Amino acid sequence: MLDKSYQGVMARKNAIMKRSVGIDYDNFAFSKISFDYERMMQEASYTLEEVMAIQREFGVGNTPLKELKNITKLVRKLAKPGKGARIFVKDEAQNDSGSFKARRASLSCYHAKRLGFKGVITATSGNYGAAVASQSAKHGLKCIVVQECFDSKGVGQPEIIEKARKCEAFGAEVVQLSVGPELFYTFLLLLEETGYFNASLYTPYAIKGIETLGYELVKQCEAQTGKVPDVVICTNAGGGNVTGTARGIRQATDKKVELVAASVNLKGLHMASDTQFNRKSFTTGHTGFGIPFSTYPDRSDVPRSAARPLRYLDRYVTVNQGEVFFVTEMLATLEGMERGPAGNTSLAAAISIAQELDEDQIIVVQETEYTGAGKHHNAQLAFARENGIKIMFGDPRDEVPGETIILPKTPELIQAQELDLTHIKKSCIKNLCGEVKELTKDDVNFLCEEVNERETFVLNCLKELNKEVI
Repeated sequence: MLDKSYQGVMARKNAIMKRSVGIDYDNFAFSKISFDYERMMQEASYTLEEVMAIQREFGVGNTPLKELKNITKLVRKLAKPGKGARIFVKDEAQNDSGSFKARRASLSCYHAKRLGFKGVITATSGNYGAAVASQSAKHGLKCIVVQECFDSKGVGQPEIIEKARKCEAFGAEVVQLSVGPELFYTFLLLLEETGYFNASLYTPYAIKGIETLGYELVKQCEAQTGKVPDVVICTNAGGGNVTGTARGIRQATDKKVELVAASVNLKGLHMASDTQFNRKSFTTGHTGFGIPFSTYPDRSDVPRSAARPLRYLDRYVTVNQGEVFFVTEMLATLEGMERGPAGNTSLAAAISIAQELDEDQIIVVQETEYTGAGKHHNAQLAFARENGIKIMFGDPRDEVPGETIILPKTPELIQAQELDLTHIKKSCIKNLCGEVKELTKDDVNFLCEEVNERETFVLNCLKELNKEVI
């Protein structure tokens, strides 16, 4: 009998992962620090054209690129003369499961079926679970979604409960857990007991599925406007959205497209805290995931995450909860598009950043998500009130996550806040090096690629960390 204690299961995690993903991550390692990222990505040996064909066959992709003409007009009223870029949005809510996560799920489920697995398992708060459940139904696979749902009092966020409903509607079994380390433990135990495929968000299959999104938005923008986007803004959590989109953009054009990540500012709230779990109104797309996963990608549920956002990012900004809720209402009332708040994180950032750009420039907001029931912004605001959060109009910069949600009194107050990308890159280098004292030339080259910086930058960071290059 296998040891099913927490310590026993965790001791077997690498073996469980290898069997459930079919990738031997040790094959790509140079050292404790560095590995061959591109070779790992090639392990998912599907071309972009093959992925697009698979997605077309199973109801994913080719979503419309829509110009937000009324929001652009509003932005130009706020901006200085001659400023105010055209804003477009890639309407990923049109995928069968209602979000861009369908792209991540499509290739994973296709590959699981191809390898002969009977089912798939994923650990997620929801949108990805719904995507995996939807694609599993199309492929005739069993599906289990392990979901961190509620606090120790059994109270669940309405957004997460709605996502569970959608997963179950597609035929998935949903295992709901309270916040804490039991999520990963339960996930591993189920993988071992069922022998199902690990449809992780962080495998090469999941990231390659998003590459089609970056490719499509460039080609659609060229067809509609005669030029590629100047800026693409992605909502950022675990980094896969940024990574896949960037890789797709690079396959679509060799012209420079500035890539911006946007996260909801939840500074001060701990994502694994039972008491703080229900004091945040966003379960994804926030700094509680965006910062930790940017500074240490391999905290994911596979040994080496294929989501490496710092390899591609040009800027990283935050917006506040009140700004996102305000913009969600704006999208509905000005453009007739009712979409979920988490997907509108990047739209809130776009309204601010568009004012920096000229009128003939183009911003593409890279995705939307479906809304309804608990995912609707009114349901989330009502839940916040029930948890003692004060909701008011004013200046969103005065917002204190976990205590207040401040909706902008006027649209002029929607202002994305710049994060120090240099500081984030230095933190990433520190985390990747860990306790290793001596680094090789291969390690230095890997770190340069990992944070998209010159060798002098990396060497200076290593010197500050008292690391030696041999």
